[in-house]
Amino acid sequence: MKKKHALEIQKILNKLFPNPEIPLKHQDAYTLLIAVLLSAQCTDERVNKVTPELFAKASTPQEMLTLTIAEIAQIIHPCGLKNTKAKAIWNLSKILVDKHKGKVPASFGALEKLPGVGHKTASVVMSQAFKKPAFPVDTHIHRCAKRWGLSGGKNVEQTEADLKRLFPKTSWNKLHLQIIYFARKYCPARGHDPEKCPICSIYSA
Repeated sequence: MKKKHALEIQKILNKLFPNPEIPLKHQDAYTLLIAVLLSAQCTDERVNKVTPELFAKASTPQEMLTLTIAEIAQIIHPCGLKNTKAKAIWNLSKILVDKHKGKVPASFGALEKLPGVGHKTASVVMSQAFKKPAFPVDTHIHRCAKRWGLSGGKNVEQTEADLKRLFPKTSWNKLHLQIIYFARKYCPARGHDPEKCPICSIYSA
């Protein structure tokens, strides 16, 4: 029954958001990686206001190393956690240059070893930059999965495992974006009216 609901929910998402675009502005795997790292505890909108200045000065790992950590922190300060993020950006850029010939590695293991890169960030890069099946789960997706009765996961890891079991692997990359866009428009954390929500009004837990 849960799988049937999942596929019906997927139909609604396909109708509402047939071609979801990555909300973070980027040019390649490296700039996407940096943008996703900056988006931790920060809105995509704010990240998109900050990255043009950063990428104008440094859009490759080699260029990033010509900046100091303090210079990076000054540019990215509107994103919050500026010192922690600046340090991670500089250090991961050095590792990419020293160990990966200046390229972002296309494997979960290598990505998750980079400073400031957790499983969710690695999943976004793997799915959107390298088109490898992944299901990055953020707070939006975690919230929706619970509201729709698709997962009772206490954390994003459990929710990710549940959603991967319910949806076809070929749809994961698109679905993760669709649910994020849906959550922002119809299924917000606060002020949510389940009766007006195109999915919660039919499938609520």
